[in-house]
Amino acid sequence: MTVDLRTNYLGMTLAHPVVPSASPITGDIDHLHQLVEAGASTVILPSLFEEQVEHEAMAMHMGLEWAKDSFAEATAGYLPELDDYNTGPERYLQLIRTAKAELAVPIIASLNGTTTGGWTLYAKILADEGIDALELNIYLIAADPALTGSEVERQYLSLVELVRRSVEVPLAVKVGPFFSSMANMATRLVDAGADGLVLFNRFYQPDIDLDRMEVVPNLVLSTPAELRLVLRWIAILRGRINGSLAATTGVDGPAEAAKLVLAGADVTMMASSLLRNGPDRLRETIGGLAVWLEENGYRSLEEAKGSFSQAAVADPTQFERANYMRTLLSYSPQW
Repeated sequence: MTVDLRTNYLGMTLAHPVVPSASPITGDIDHLHQLVEAGASTVILPSLFEEQVEHEAMAMHMGLEWAKDSFAEATAGYLPELDDYNTGPERYLQLIRTAKAELAVPIIASLNGTTTGGWTLYAKILADEGIDALELNIYLIAADPALTGSEVERQYLSLVELVRRSVEVPLAVKVGPFFSSMANMATRLVDAGADGLVLFNRFYQPDIDLDRMEVVPNLVLSTPAELRLVLRWIAILRGRINGSLAATTGVDGPAEAAKLVLAGADVTMMASSLLRNGPDRLRETIGGLAVWLEENGYRSLEEAKGSFSQAAVADPTQFERANYMRTLLSYSPQW
């Protein structure tokens, strides 16, 4: 491999830009070993969910307190105190420790909080374990009609500012695309303390089961068809924010990775493709990207990065209206 695939992400120099993102496949050490053996330059652990940690702690507390004071023989409850049992994020922290000890790549943790105190508390706990960076997986659905767009933006910015003051590790902020001015919001998130942005968070939509007559979760793995939204905003933001840009959603293989690098992505993250195809897909994507760059005359990833961003193309409006009228008029029915 003669092409230099190195890239910089969140201040870290990575061997290449193809990164396994937070998903079930990064949630245990055996899978992490397989991903690193397949060539992963860094790994992002699944999100630590604040409400899951709190739920486990409350369930254990209620179990230990069951029937306490009901009988003279059980004033302290029927179960012994489990001093060594950790109902907090201990399993997640153990995964970090094991990964740090056994894997020779940077370890990025992911955090999904629900309260201001939870975000800052668990961010500190994760940082104290020696993670190399932290991804804030912000999943805020503005379902309250009384909540204005500016208030939603303020919540995001306040959260990033608070976490930034709490920890010193590099911060990536994973956000959705649903802002009235995405470019402005991206700039403000970086100004608030984000070292990079991960575009975009997929807000999973529920479904209605007509047989069971209930609302049910509906997880659909991403496809390359979802790449274009990410491609557009990576290309628009390249060179306009003082931070790293990570692309996630729709990266199935070398072709999608190459497009995103040309648009300006520092890293391209994979999850759905790895869940479908296993870690070998990571190796194929890394190798395929190198071959494509070499065949097209690029000596390094940096040389290619951003060469098709909005600032670099002859007609920047292609990333704004995407030749709106011509696209519509050029399509004809198939019947």
